[in-house]
Amino acid sequence: MYARRRHVYFAMMGTCLALFVLAWAVVRLWSVPVAVGMCVVAMVIPPLAAIVANRRGPDDRWWDDPSGDPKSDEWWDELDGKKRR
Repeated sequence: MYARRRHVYFAMMGTCLALFVLAWAVVRLWSVPVAVGMCVVAMVIPPLAAIVANRRGPDDRWWDDPSGDPKSDEWWDELDGKKRR
């Protein structure tokens, strides 16, 4: 799952970079407003890529999942005020 998110992140960032470079290297020669629009789209992609890359998948371990070490889990549950069953 992590590898898939990483690939999607790099694809999104590559698209962002390609849009920016194409906008000012090629498209601006024909239409500056279109080049600016491409840069606006490129500006929106990095935050979305960060959200995609940091999203928790259904198979990912979360911070409060048991670690598998009974002593450690008991200690953390005591600190958190949870009762072990």
